[in-house]
Amino acid sequence: MKIFQVGGSVRDELLGAEPKDRDWVVVNSSPEEMIENGFKPIGKDFPVFLHPETNEEYALARTERKSGVGYKGFEFYFDSSVTLEDDLKRRDFTINSIAKDENGNIIDPFEGRLDLQNKKFKHTSPAFEEDPLRVLRFARFKAYERLHDFNLHEETEVYFEKIVASSELKDLSRERVWMETKKALENKFSNEFFKAVLDYHLTDPWFVGLKSISCDGNLPELKWADMQRINNFQLCASLPTPNSFLRIQESLNLVMDLIACENKSEKLKLLEKLNVHRNYEILMHFKQYDSLEEHWSYLEKIFKLVMTIDFSVLASVDASKVSHQKQLLYYEALQESI
Repeated sequence: MKIFQVGGSVRDELLGAEPKDRDWVVVNSSPEEMIENGFKPIGKDFPVFLHPETNEEYALARTERKSGVGYKGFEFYFDSSVTLEDDLKRRDFTINSIAKDENGNIIDPFEGRLDLQNKKFKHTSPAFEEDPLRVLRFARFKAYERLHDFNLHEETEVYFEKIVASSELKDLSRERVWMETKKALENKFSNEFFKAVLDYHLTDPWFVGLKSISCDGNLPELKWADMQRINNFQLCASLPTPNSFLRIQESLNLVMDLIACENKSEKLKLLEKLNVHRNYEILMHFKQYDSLEEHWSYLEKIFKLVMTIDFSVLASVDASKVSHQKQLLYYEALQESI
């Protein structure tokens, strides 16, 4: 049994960054031997194990063969005859196809270090085109601080074009597309993810509403809401966006409607929908948005006035009159300000 550190963690170390986690490949072993050594099996499609102490993932070296459509359309082969180079060859980019042994020696059969120096995303092998997810992984990598200024190798662009032409992007699961999007939003240069989607014509079918880019905010949810704003809240309706994202997105939509509204009674209805008491903390985050800068003093004043309203008095009001009385409370507090 030989163990090698592989993938993104080796890449990050070579770039001078501390990796968040590490992945490992085990050569010349078997599932039985891994279990005998205390590793916990977790893989469904291929043998992946958790280390008994560090909980890091250890996978048996494997090769793969395309057998269907989408990123799941592969058959995997593993046994003690699969070499480290075999395993590295199946990976997406050369910069992710580098390994390190237990003595710190770098194994780089596909010249990934050279591509790191040249700041290039280059495919490891022609099999790149078999997995449509790889083009979205590239877009996600562009959001990383250490990789945002890397460019796609001209030879790899050909494979991008083939993947787009194959229409296999539609065969990706909506959950996996959202996962890649969310990871991009969690990184510093999220705008580069969406720029790559546009530049390399990856919009169909998951990003058909994407026309413009704006990723203001220090939270993934805020960036997502800003992307919705700049695209008229028509972006990625088919993706399984979590409620925490939808809540901020919907709040920003109402705020934009509030700014555009000129009718006082309609403004009061919008503020009631906005539920300032429940969403006050979210609304205060909106101060980060450049798009709201000229309106912020007005908005902040309105939100703070709403927070002074004592809605507890509604407890003693007849149920049939609560809605009307609530509107009166809003009006009394805000009539001079809206």
